[in-house]
Amino acid sequence: MNTTFQPNTKINITSGAFKAHSHEFYAYLRANEPVYQTMLPSKQPVWLITRYDDVVAMLKDERFAKNRRSAMTPEQAAKQPWMPGFLKPITLNMLTMDGADHDRLRGLVHKAFTPRLIENMRERIQTITDDLLDAAERKGGMDVISEFALPLPVIVIAEILGVPVADQHKFRVWSSAMIAGSAASGLAQMKMLPSLWAFIQYIRRLVQQRRANPQDDLTSALVQAQEAADQLTDDELVGMIFLLLVAGHETTVNLIGSGIFALLQHPDQMDMLRADPALIKSAIEELLRYTTPVEMADERFAREDVTVAGITIPRGAQVHGVIGSANRDENAFSDPDRLDLTRANNRHLSFGQGIHYCLGAPLARMEGQIAINTLLRRAPDLRLRVAAESLTWRDGIMLRGLDRLPVAF
Repeated sequence: MNTTFQPNTKINITSGAFKAHSHEFYAYLRANEPVYQTMLPSKQPVWLITRYDDVVAMLKDERFAKNRRSAMTPEQAAKQPWMPGFLKPITLNMLTMDGADHDRLRGLVHKAFTPRLIENMRERIQTITDDLLDAAERKGGMDVISEFALPLPVIVIAEILGVPVADQHKFRVWSSAMIAGSAASGLAQMKMLPSLWAFIQYIRRLVQQRRANPQDDLTSALVQAQEAADQLTDDELVGMIFLLLVAGHETTVNLIGSGIFALLQHPDQMDMLRADPALIKSAIEELLRYTTPVEMADERFAREDVTVAGITIPRGAQVHGVIGSANRDENAFSDPDRLDLTRANNRHLSFGQGIHYCLGAPLARMEGQIAINTLLRRAPDLRLRVAAESLTWRDGIMLRGLDRLPVAF
């Protein structure tokens, strides 16, 4: 084990330096402290659940709520930090609701975000991929993150939602500011507010435009979606589009970027996939497990005292299932620290479990399959331009992804 992660060492689970070696710490926790309390930079205490079976159970357990207000005592709720009123709409989405409220929103979104819509994007995803690689080939290489893994899903989700091409670059700036500040302390959190305000105001204008002049896009479909005479309110539309724009690209950036990095570190696996592109479906599932783009499930809150692995988590506590740990659990996967693109019965948790299972999983899988197979086909001499040890990981609590990945062709 890396000596950085010894018992009682102060650890910042949101830092890129931690994420570079997080699997070593999680292995220690699984063996010794499977339910572990730590502190975020914001001074918010959080509980981490690290074993596979416990994470699965927690993600399905209604005693762990997504809506913090429904879990906390009145005294705990009174101590929650102040939130500007303009941020309220982004709390009105599927990831922050439970029970009937969640089911209502998911049902309405599912009517618009259909498997047919996703499958119809296949040729467009291939075209975008080829265009990005054309530009990279002319230069003899690229930064995989900023020039390939990022623009592909940004363009795809923006086109699905009907965001004009000229505006698409804004979302990376806004999204990055939000993720960097998500677990930060006071001043850093305040710095992200202007980006969030601009993001929310942009979505409001987009909704107004589509209400007045519907187009053939997902935003128009969400505006028009109805079920049992129910409809998304304007604030719910803002919250849902915000979620789709952020979740629709951030996780896929990490799947493609970290997936390519993992293949470069395992040339035997990369050569096997290049020789047999039909392996791509199982390869993507293994890369999802091995790299775990979403390292921690988003927060839940204990509705009551809950005992897990002999440890009692108190009511109102913030709890995270550590997907990155569960995906490397020795009791769930054979030889879990080995990358095996042919791994069978791969029950990874990278898209979650239960009612909050990722709605965009089919789209992320498709983007990953097309992007990685196309890159390997078009870049037979793909290699890193820098030492692997020099690469750094982005700060943030939930996601795990590289800042950059320079490669040559």
